[in-house]
Amino acid sequence: MRHPHRRRIVALATGALLTAGLALSASPASAATATTRTQTPLVVNARWGGHCTYDRFVIDLQGYVPPVTVTPVSELVYDGSGKPVPLAGKYFLEIRLHPAAGHDDAGQNVYQGPRLQKIYLSKLKGMAMTGDYEGYVTFGAAFDTKPTWNTSVLHSPERLVLDFPHPNTC
Repeated sequence: MRHPHRRRIVALATGALLTAGLALSASPASAATATTRTQTPLVVNARWGGHCTYDRFVIDLQGYVPPVTVTPVSELVYDGSGKPVPLAGKYFLEIRLHPAAGHDDAGQNVYQGPRLQKIYLSKLKGMAMTGDYEGYVTFGAAFDTKPTWNTSVLHSPERLVLDFPHPNTC
């Protein structure tokens, strides 16, 4: 006598066992990474420093460092309004992080860094936070001479680093 329900029960049991096995084999680190990646990273600060052969601009984040684009632009403008950013310089870079936010889910600012700052370094002459809008956080950087740059990501804490090389000043 055939048991038509036996095949169905075996198939269901096999599926349940495979699912349980996959769930048990998933590492906590990969689960944490997946959770972290689903939350929008928060931009909490921006800072800079001068070194013998480069100036450094650092953006501090909570979460992870999202993709970034660095684009030379003819002028800096505030996102949304399009108003010019009052930074002196001949050359400008737009630094855009996405996805990112400078505010939490309740709309409260988490970004505690400067919004507009003149800087007196060899290469870097000014910076501004120019936008925190619809998943994009944007900064502008001003220079008197055409900049070259290198980007890198540092961890613990998470931060995006832009280095602007210049001749040795030490």
